[in-house]
Amino acid sequence: MTTRTNFVLVDFENVQPKDIGLLKDGPFKVKVFLGPNQSKIPVSLAAALQSLGENAEYIVLETAGNNALDFHIAYYIGALSAAEPSAYFHVISKDTGFDSLLKYLKGKKIFAHRSTCIAEIPYFKPVLPAAPEAQVDAVVADLVRRKASKPRTQKTLLSTLHALFKKELSEQQLSALFSELCKRGFVKVDGTKVTYALPTEP
Repeated sequence: MTTRTNFVLVDFENVQPKDIGLLKDGPFKVKVFLGPNQSKIPVSLAAALQSLGENAEYIVLETAGNNALDFHIAYYIGALSAAEPSAYFHVISKDTGFDSLLKYLKGKKIFAHRSTCIAEIPYFKPVLPAAPEAQVDAVVADLVRRKASKPRTQKTLLSTLHALFKKELSEQQLSALFSELCKRGFVKVDGTKVTYALPTEP
């Protein structure tokens, strides 16, 4: 079975993701779109992209302009989808202006989705497991992947769990899942703050 290529198109003018490392060893090709005035990028980003080798590249616009970067991303989706019709496109941006284009693409059977950070792309969101045991495993795996960017408060963790399972858990199920994580010692609560005792990443 051939793995579908996942193109990750980063609108760097709009979002500067700190979790590109999540893409290492996955079926990803990353393109970071930079405005002509963005001559400097963080060393951490450069190192993360370098670790992806030939699966990562910078695309620097030659001229600035309103929505210029957005149009470049739209062009690349068109060109790449013609070359690889089965590919999945992930636009990383907080700009909701992409949504109408992505909706149109879905109508054309082109897989496309906008996320505000790498960790939120559908590839990292498991299908909702019915069994509580599988739900706990899915949460632990997600938290391990997040490394230093794990939620630090109970409220944020609950929100993260809600998003992880595509908002399909009821409040009662969410509460039960949180309680189970605490009961098993994966999550420890101190006031409103949470800390973790997770297995190490293999």
